[in-house]
Amino acid sequence: MARLTGTRPVATRRWGCAAAFLLLLLTVQAAQKADFSGDSTAATINHSLTLLQRLQELLQNGNGSDSVLRVRSAASDEPKVFHTHQLLLSLQSEVFESLLRNQSVVTLHEPPETAALFEKFIRYLYCGGVSILLHQAIPMHQLASKYRVWGLQRGVAEYMRTHLASESSQGHVVGWYHYAVRVGDAALQESCLQFLAWNLSAVLGSAEWGSVSVELLLLLLERSDLVLHSELELYTAVEGWLSRRQPEAPVAERVLRAIRYPMIAPSQLFRLQAQSAVLARHRAAVQDLLFQAFQFHAASPLHFAKYFDVNCSMFLPRNYLAPSWGSQWVITNPARDDRSTSFQTQLGPSSHDAGKRVTWNVLFSPRWLPVSLRPVYSDSVAGAIQPVRIEDGRPRLVITPAMSSPDFAGVSFQKTVLVGVRQQGRVLVKHAYSFHQSSDEAADFLAHADLQKRTSEYLIDNSLHLHIIIKPVYHSLIKVKK
Repeated sequence: MARLTGTRPVATRRWGCAAAFLLLLLTVQAAQKADFSGDSTAATINHSLTLLQRLQELLQNGNGSDSVLRVRSAASDEPKVFHTHQLLLSLQSEVFESLLRNQSVVTLHEPPETAALFEKFIRYLYCGGVSILLHQAIPMHQLASKYRVWGLQRGVAEYMRTHLASESSQGHVVGWYHYAVRVGDAALQESCLQFLAWNLSAVLGSAEWGSVSVELLLLLLERSDLVLHSELELYTAVEGWLSRRQPEAPVAERVLRAIRYPMIAPSQLFRLQAQSAVLARHRAAVQDLLFQAFQFHAASPLHFAKYFDVNCSMFLPRNYLAPSWGSQWVITNPARDDRSTSFQTQLGPSSHDAGKRVTWNVLFSPRWLPVSLRPVYSDSVAGAIQPVRIEDGRPRLVITPAMSSPDFAGVSFQKTVLVGVRQQGRVLVKHAYSFHQSSDEAADFLAHADLQKRTSEYLIDNSLHLHIIIKPVYHSLIKVKK
């Protein structure tokens, strides 16, 4: 809470300078928008940069100041003093308008992290712009929210959403997610959660993995769109998290039961049972899941589906990057012409199907035309064809099995295509396209990508970096016995 001290001088005593600058700013903006009715002699004289410089000098020198802000913090015995102008602060912040209505000197108490940025914050109120770094985003958002400077609040939130991939020594996305939950910013919360899901392998090996909350960890473990090398990699990271955090037994058991043990090979499951201290400590809580996983690998999928419901998340693969689940494909100069490739995956996650392979053919077309845009003969001019521009086409990716087999009975294939982008020197997943089980292509594939531009965010060194993932899904053909 702000503590009010002092008395207010005459209301109009020093408003002249600030009001004059404000009037000049409004006059310049009005002149820029004026309609000159096509007069060829009309011109715009723009000195707005000079005006902004004068406003900065007004704040720096305190000329014509009619109010004083004293910012106290536990990090310093001496308050920071700002000689300000009520009109400019009140225009930007309804909180300052209320605080300065009957007082000229206001004492504000701020935590060290926001007090350190208060000068930047005040400068924004005068100039409408501010530069921030990753570690300054949360305290600047806190200041904007506290003093109800909505434009700055929206700007910082957008900065956070667009800088999730920026590299920092300790990581920042997990902290931003927790902050978004506290302040109720659903858009930022979802952006952080999606980034963490699509780049989980990078997060698992970073310092911020240890700061993941129980709630966030459980949310991630529920998702089937996690991108990581294997389920074993996820278990290893969760084991490390549990060892460091030492949560209560019910929490640890909820976390361990969210691991998809049927997606781990039997040899690795045996090793975990013999070597994992965490698993040994909570064996009773997950014993049924481990037993079910071994049954899943021992029986044929069709036989297993007679007795267990395989239409649940426990038997659904995540987006695994291991070679048995898909393949990378780097397409150089993707706007040039059609390309094709092929690769193999294992038929299913069960050990019964691990030795069976499915060959996949992939076709990429940078300028495929929907039927509605294809050339047709015109009725008005014999033989004439409607002109079609290259840019009318859109990228298309078609993934089809090269064969059919009786082994496919009871199995459908979900396909996911990840697009790698370079941000801040790192290659990360920013776009993911999922195919409907009955379709060979995604309708929205690269719908907003401009592959003609070498600067496109979808390209790395003028190449399109794809990772195609095939997720075999078993289905119960016979009603599960009760």
